[in-house]
Amino acid sequence: MSTKRDYYEVLEVTRSASAEEIKKAFRKKAKSCHPDTNKSPEAEAQFKELGEAYDVLSDSQKRQVYDTYGHDGLKSGGYQQSWDFAQGFPDLSDIFSSFFGGGFGGGFGQQRGPRSGDDLRLDLSLEFSEAAFGVKKSITITHMAHCDTCEGHGSAKGSGPSVCTTCGGAGQVRQTTQTIIGHFTQITNCPKCEGQGSVITDPCKTCHGQGRVPKEKTLSVSIPPGVDQGTRLRVAGEGDAGQTGAPSGDLYVVLKIKPHAEFKREGQHIFSSCKLAYAQMALGDTVEIATLEGTQTIKVPAGAAHGHVLTLKGQGIPYLNNPGKKGDHYVHLEVDIPTQVSSEEKKLLTRLLEIQHEKTARQKPAPNAKKTDVKDPAKGSSKAHNDFLGKMKEAFIGS
Repeated sequence: MSTKRDYYEVLEVTRSASAEEIKKAFRKKAKSCHPDTNKSPEAEAQFKELGEAYDVLSDSQKRQVYDTYGHDGLKSGGYQQSWDFAQGFPDLSDIFSSFFGGGFGGGFGQQRGPRSGDDLRLDLSLEFSEAAFGVKKSITITHMAHCDTCEGHGSAKGSGPSVCTTCGGAGQVRQTTQTIIGHFTQITNCPKCEGQGSVITDPCKTCHGQGRVPKEKTLSVSIPPGVDQGTRLRVAGEGDAGQTGAPSGDLYVVLKIKPHAEFKREGQHIFSSCKLAYAQMALGDTVEIATLEGTQTIKVPAGAAHGHVLTLKGQGIPYLNNPGKKGDHYVHLEVDIPTQVSSEEKKLLTRLLEIQHEKTARQKPAPNAKKTDVKDPAKGSSKAHNDFLGKMKEAFIGS
C-alpha cells in the first residue's frame, strides 16, 4: 500500500475542485515552499510533492485513474509518480509573474532605454598629516566621455537613429514558454537595440556610433579631515558616460594612508614613544615631544616607570565630518639604556651601582643574628610554654 499523501490534501482542495481551482491552489502553495524563498530542509521535498500532485490532478486522464485506483493505480498504469526538477518545473520568477498583473506576463526588473555609464575607482595615496588635517588633491583620470561630434547620440550629423525592426520601437520583446502550469510570457529587452527602441544606421565617424570616446580629465578633489585607510569618496558624475546620451556613472576615490615615522594611529587616537634617561624618569623632567601640530613641552612626573603613559587630550585625529572633535595622543615613556658612555658617566654610574648595592645589603638580615622569641598572646613566650609542659609531664609520669 502506498505511503504517499493524498494529492488533494497536498494542494488543499476538495475532490470536486475544478481545473482552475487546482491551478490557483498550486500557485499559492508554490510561492511559500519554493526552495528559492523557503530555506528549510523540507522545502525541496515539499516542492517536489506539490509538483507531483499538480502534475496528476491537472491532467484529466491521470486524475481519473487516481480518483478510481489511487496511487497504486497510477503506478500500475505506468504513470510517473516522482516529479523531477529537471523536467522543467517553472522558476520562482515565472511563478511570481503570474501573481502580479498582466496574466502570466513577466519583465520585472528589466531596464529599458540607454544604459547609464559605469562607475570608476581610483586609488589615491595620502601623507599621514594630509589624512589628519584634510587636503585638496589634483587627480587625472581617463574615462569614457560623451562624444563632442555627435553630442553623445552616436549618429552622424544630419542623421538620426531608426526605429528597431525587431521590437518595433518598443525596446522590449515577449517570449512565451509552455510549462505544466500553462503559458508563461516573459518580457525582456530587445537583443538588437538593447532596449533603446532604435538603432543607429549612419554612425558618427568619431565615436563609431557609440556616443562615447575615451578622454583624459583633471579633477580637484577635496579630502576632508579625519579620513582613514580605505575611506571611499564619491565624485558624482565623473565615471564613464552612459550610452547614447545616458547619464554618467560616478568616480570613487579610495584612500591609502602612508605610515608615519613616529606616530601610529588607531581610529582617531595617536600613539608615540619617548625615550628618557634613568635620571629623568627617577627625578622627573620637562621634555619636548613631537605632536601632530608641532613640538610640545610636557612634564614627566618623578618616579615614572618604564611604560608609563602620558595622555594629551584632544591632540589626536579629527573625527570625520566633525573636525571640532578630536581623539587623544598617548605618549609611552621608555628608559633609554646607553650603549656607549663617557668616562665621567661611567664613574657616576659605578658610584650609583655601589649605592644600590649598599642599600640592598642594609635591607638584608645579619647571617648570625639571634631569632627573636615570638610570643603567643594566649600562651605567653615559647620558653614558658615548654616549662609548663615539662612540669605537667613530671606530675603525671614521673621524672
